[in-house]
Amino acid sequence: MLKVYGFGRVNKGARGNTRDLRVLWALEEMGLPYEIVGMDHPNHDLDSASYRAVNPFGQIPAIDDDGVVVTESGAILLYLGRKSGKLFPQDLASEAQVLRWSMAALNSIEVPVLSFWFVNLCGGKGTKPSEALQNWADMRLKQLDGWLANRQYIATDDFTVADILMSHVLASAANQQLLKTYANVLAYQARCTERPAWKKTLAAYFERVEAA
Repeated sequence: MLKVYGFGRVNKGARGNTRDLRVLWALEEMGLPYEIVGMDHPNHDLDSASYRAVNPFGQIPAIDDDGVVVTESGAILLYLGRKSGKLFPQDLASEAQVLRWSMAALNSIEVPVLSFWFVNLCGGKGTKPSEALQNWADMRLKQLDGWLANRQYIATDDFTVADILMSHVLASAANQQLLKTYANVLAYQARCTERPAWKKTLAAYFERVEAA
C-alpha cells in the first residue's frame, strides 16, 4: 500500500500549514488507499538515517508507492495524478497547462511569499529587504489576480492537482494578509478550500497531528 510520510507531531506554529496536507488532500480527492507514517518533527525523526535514506533533505512529505519513492509535494501530486488519471488531464495540451501552473505555484508565487514570511520571522519586519519581498509578492499576486478574472480554476476548466498546490500556497499568503486586495484570488482560494475533500483532510489532520 502507498505510504505517506507526514507529520505526527509538529511545532505548534506549523500545525495546519505543513506541505503533507497537499498530498493528503490529493489522495482524498482521488479516493486512493494509503497509510500514514507519522513523523515526530520535534523529536528529530526527520534527521534519522532511515528517513534520510527516503529524503536526503529530511523534509516532509514523501511517499513510498511499493518501492517508488517520491519527494517534493509538487512532484508527488503530479506522480499521483499521472498514475490515477484523476485531477490530471489525459490530453497533452491540458497536461502542459497543469504542469505550467504547478510550477508557477511553487516558484512564481511560493518563493516570494515564503521569503517574505521568513525574513519577517527572523526579525526583518519593516526593513528594506522585507519591503522589497512584499513588493515582489504583491506584483505576482496582482498578476495572478488578473489571470483568475474569468476562470474558475487555475490550469483548466476542471479542478486539478495544480489547484491543490496553488490554493495551499495562497493560504500562506492569506496568513500574512497579502491577499486582502485581490478579489479574484480570494474567490478562487475559497472555491478550492470549500471542497469537501479538503475539509475532511484538514479535520483528520488536526485530529491526528499533535502540537509540540
